[in-house]
Order: sequence, then structure tokens, then C-alpha cells
Amino acid sequence: MSVAIIIPARHASTRLPGKPLLAETGKPLIQYAYEQAMKSKHASQVVVATDDARIKAAVKGFGGAVVMTRSDHDTGSARVAEAAGAIDADIIVNLQGDEPEIDPAHIDRVIDLAANHDAFAATLVCAFPQAARSGSGSPDDPSAVKAILGKRLKDDAFEVRYFTRHICPHLRTPDGAICNPENYYLHLGIYAFAKENLLAFAQTPPGVLERAEGLEQLRILEAGGRIVAGLVGAATPGIDTRSDYDAFVRRQAARR
Repeated sequence: MSVAIIIPARHASTRLPGKPLLAETGKPLIQYAYEQAMKSKHASQVVVATDDARIKAAVKGFGGAVVMTRSDHDTGSARVAEAAGAIDADIIVNLQGDEPEIDPAHIDRVIDLAANHDAFAATLVCAFPQAARSGSGSPDDPSAVKAILGKRLKDDAFEVRYFTRHICPHLRTPDGAICNPENYYLHLGIYAFAKENLLAFAQTPPGVLERAEGLEQLRILEAGGRIVAGLVGAATPGIDTRSDYDAFVRRQAARR
């Protein structure tokens, strides 16, 4: 079994333009994700997929592998699929470039899930922390995608029934409060596919649910595919906004 990790990276981020190239720590953000991916015990290659010459130059500058893709992709998965077409691998991992602190053990976990379960794709989830009761990063935050889990499988994994930005199931408490945040599952944006499944996914048009929620993984479920999710202890902080990046810079400074 051969595994390739592909990291999609674009310069025109809506909330944080030029995000992959931010380098206030002394090296570009994309390099952190790349270096964490290189620590995977299962992957034989790591590649950045981009349509931007500046990102290509930065990756080349730190000795990374990079491929250029078309500029008209609507999603990171489509960019990954284009890059995967020219890569010899049985399993493709789609790892976001704005996950500079991703745990390499989590990468290997999602690879194991893809290899050992009969599913269209594999991903990861974790319980929301007990302190996450309201606001950014809590279950009622639309940017925190919730996974609705079904049947429990071996290896502490589950079938996924649905993904949503909303509170689901809805608790009919008198004040509508989230009583137990840890009972909701946060979706971690990492995927592993058999290569042929990824290529098929990229050729499938978005469905009603994907367009409604703005979540491309719903395309798989709506088309009748099966997604398996592994439960991990906690998420690592992703970088979506300037404040996220500033906090990352402070964490890096504290490690020196």
C-alpha cells in the first residue's frame, strides 16, 4: 500500500489573503504543515498542490515537492484530485495547508482507517471540549462543522450519518442552551481516499445538501457513499483568520 499526502494551497484566501506565505515565525506557514506531514510513518510522499507561482517558489525554497494545478478549482479536494492524477499511490490524504500543528499520529490514523474499512473516504472527529459552550469554536459556531455519528465500528471508529454547520440533534431545552458540548463531535478537515474514489468524487457534481451547507463532504453521502470517522482526543488549531495566525506566532515563540 502506497500513500501520498497532498496539501492544497492557494494564495487568494477570503479571510486571510496570502495565508500559506505568512512567515512571521521565520518560515512560511505552508512549511509547518509540510513538515508535520513528513513525519507520517505511513506516507511515502508529500506534495503541495497550488496554482500560485509564489507558493511554488516558497515550497521549492524549503526543499519541498510541489505541483502546479489549474486556477479554476472551486474546492481544495478538486485541486488535490488533479494533482493525484499524476501520482502513483493507492491512498491519497487531503491535508489542509492551514493545519501547521497537525499531529502526525492523526495523519496515520486516517490512513489506517482508509486502508482497513470498506468506505468511500475516511476522516477524523473529536468531542468538543466541555468549556466550549458558546461563541467561536463552540458547537453553536457555524464554522465549527459537526459530524453526526452512526454505527460504532472497530478501531474506535464510526459511520458518519451527516455533517452540518447547525446544532444537530437539536436539544429542546427551555432556553435552547447547549448543556453538554462534549456530546457533539467536531469534524477535523482531513480526508483519506483510495485514489480511484478521490478521482470519482471530483467528477461528481455537488448535490442539494452540499450547496445548502457549503460542505463538500456531503457530496459523498448524498451520492450514497460511506464515510468512516476515527475518534481522536482533540483537534489542533487551524489558521483561518489573522487572530488565529497571531496566536500561532505566540505559540511558536513560547516553544523557543
